[in-house]
Amino acid sequence: FGDDSYVNDESNFEEVDVHIQENLEDDFIKEALKSGMDLRQYSKQIEKELKDVENASIQDYIQESQNIASLHNQITACDEILERMEQMLRLFQTDLGSISKEILTLQQQSVSMNIRLKNRQAIRGELSQFVDDMIVQDNLIQHIIESPVTDKEFLEDLQILDHKIAFVKEQSFKDAKCCQDVKDVLEKLKIKAITKIREFLLQKIYSFRKPMTNYQIPQNALLKYKFFYQFLMTHERDIAREVREEYLDTMSKILFSYFKMYTSRLMKLQFEELADRDDLMGVEDTAKRGIFSSKPSLKNRSTVFTLGNRGNILTTELESQIIVPHSAQKNETKYTFESLFRSQQFALVDNACREYLFISEFFMVSSKSAGELFNSVMLKTLSMFLKNTQQYVQDCYDSIALFLCIHVIHRYQVLMHKRSVPALDKYWENLLQMFWPRFEHILQLNIESIRDCDPQKFSNIDKRPHYITRRYAEFSAAIVGINENFPSERVARLLAALQVEVENFILRMAAEFPDHKDQLIFQINNYDMMLGVLLERTKEDSRESESFKDLLNARILEYVEEVLSPHFGGMIVFVKDCEKYLERGQLENLKVEAGKVPSLVKSFNNGWKKAMEEINADIMTTFTNFKNGTNILQAALTQLIQYYHRFQKIVNQHPFKSLPIRSELLNIHNIMVEAKKFKTNF
Repeated sequence: FGDDSYVNDESNFEEVDVHIQENLEDDFIKEALKSGMDLRQYSKQIEKELKDVENASIQDYIQESQNIASLHNQITACDEILERMEQMLRLFQTDLGSISKEILTLQQQSVSMNIRLKNRQAIRGELSQFVDDMIVQDNLIQHIIESPVTDKEFLEDLQILDHKIAFVKEQSFKDAKCCQDVKDVLEKLKIKAITKIREFLLQKIYSFRKPMTNYQIPQNALLKYKFFYQFLMTHERDIAREVREEYLDTMSKILFSYFKMYTSRLMKLQFEELADRDDLMGVEDTAKRGIFSSKPSLKNRSTVFTLGNRGNILTTELESQIIVPHSAQKNETKYTFESLFRSQQFALVDNACREYLFISEFFMVSSKSAGELFNSVMLKTLSMFLKNTQQYVQDCYDSIALFLCIHVIHRYQVLMHKRSVPALDKYWENLLQMFWPRFEHILQLNIESIRDCDPQKFSNIDKRPHYITRRYAEFSAAIVGINENFPSERVARLLAALQVEVENFILRMAAEFPDHKDQLIFQINNYDMMLGVLLERTKEDSRESESFKDLLNARILEYVEEVLSPHFGGMIVFVKDCEKYLERGQLENLKVEAGKVPSLVKSFNNGWKKAMEEINADIMTTFTNFKNGTNILQAALTQLIQYYHRFQKIVNQHPFKSLPIRSELLNIHNIMVEAKKFKTNF
């Protein structure tokens, strides 16, 4: 116990020590200690002051005792009032709790009543709809039995009847007893409606067969009653099949009869004079003659190879009105085969699209099923077209007509796809399988005719463009122009083979001229003519155009050398030899050539103007194309200026610098000014 007391005293001392330390930190005490003030005296003074303050405070309380008593009474009264208010609020809280419970009860009752109301309304709506769907009204019976099928009321009530039959059938599976009450009535109404619809539809279809009738009018009218066929398909498929088969058979006969008669009359409008086996590119104009005539049997064989306005059937005339045979016969108008073919196929496209869309809509079929029904209608007509086309194609030698027909087919196939009618795709393929082999065969015959062409058989060969090359140019331009929109690699290969044979033919024909210059003139005239025709009617960057440009430019360069040689041959040879020596560094040979310079300079100075005039006269009278002749003249004069410029450069080289004749060299600008005088402005 003594140890614990000792520990407590020690801890108290520590606390006192801490308290003393804190007081010593006080600013006032620090100041007192510094000034040497007596703290005991100061402590007594403080105690006396506190005593005075306490006494003063007691006096204040004594003076305010009445006010304090009054304040106490007021506080007591307030406590009583607050206690009464607390009791009132507790009462209010109790009442509000009761009201909240009542509100919750009412809310639950309201939700329950709302659910019951909705259930009753739903039952009432379904029951009302059920009753409406089940009942057969008197006006429905009256309209189905008495109204004509064309009346609006009949169609509307037929749709209602269709719905009721389907509804009763559905409820029968659910064992609804009320179905027995209306089943017999609905069955009788259905039979009556089917009888009237069958009679109406067959009557409409039979009306197509009347002579001079435009079947498209009643056909379009049928679309308004397409629900009739839907009703038959739903309730009596055998009668629906009967109606459909009757329609297909009727339309097949009508379209076959129409197109057979139209095609027969149309083909009478074809030109009587047709191309035959002798109307090939390499055949001479006088090769085939009539027995009693010295003229060729074909009035104008060039029309076989020329497109002219025939290409309009692929552009402006592609979807124009079909040819009316009796009107054309009255005006004694004749047409090429491709025009007749376009008219026939456009009539087919128009009728086929209308028929396919009608079948799809009226008979409610699509894609494969629609195609099968369409084929039932069009099979005989399409077979007739294929047979007639085959008869023409196997004897045809007009390759442009065949190629135009091929592209007519391509365009009509695209047109039908735009109209969402793919039903004729197989027919188009069959046609193309007829046209392509024949077209390729005729092109091969033309290629062989040019390959086998013997230049020695031609009389009066001159340097102008040959009529065989003109035929080729016209034909090639026609085929290339047609082929641009639907390019075909097989056509490009055939045209390339044909071009090779034509180029070989030109070389063989040129070889008939003994003079090399005449050979070049013949080649240039022919290449220029062919290039001009191709550029006029095809794209500038076509394969054929580029090829003939290269050939023409090469021959022109040769000709320029040939035409300059008589007048400036010495200078040209000198320039070429000296340039060769300079390149090889053979200065000794250059010194040998120095003796030729004076004579060359004097010869050039004395005759260059006259030579230019003679070259101009020669070129402008030699070439059939004035523009081509002018271009060749400019090429010749340009080449002359270049040769003279090269001559001057050589003469300025070391071995020739000491020659006095150098002072007589002409200023090249004088030659250029003179050359410009021969330039023609177009």
